[in-house]
Amino acid sequence: MALIEVQIEINAPIGKVWDVVSDIDNEPKFWKGTKEVRNISKEENTVQREITIAFRDQKCLQEVKIYPKEKIEAKFTKGIIDGKKIVSLTPKDEKTILSTYWDIKLTGMMGMFTGMIKKHIKSGTEQAMQSIKEEIER
Repeated sequence: MALIEVQIEINAPIGKVWDVVSDIDNEPKFWKGTKEVRNISKEENTVQREITIAFRDQKCLQEVKIYPKEKIEAKFTKGIIDGKKIVSLTPKDEKTILSTYWDIKLTGMMGMFTGMIKKHIKSGTEQAMQSIKEEIER
């Protein structure tokens, strides 16, 4: 398994940060590893969706649970990735700590490359969170 954790401090209240990160249809704008998002169904705070990832244009299914102004939990349910990505928000004075935690592995024969992609995913996560920060602080 690849365990990755990245945090960034954003100079904005939690509500403003939430407005950007909770727009999960807009994910490809910030997360360059996600090329496309297609929602399949939505029921209360849970979205079933198909995402196309940059890695060989692979399609993965996700179950995304949204916990307002707290976290977004994306569980990979089918495809080349197994595991989850959790984006969470923590208030800190007038600022917000944005954290992303990955607990994933590649499936099947690709499993042997999990360690190699860890660095790539961490770098992409850092870039995404920096882009989110810049968008909010503009």
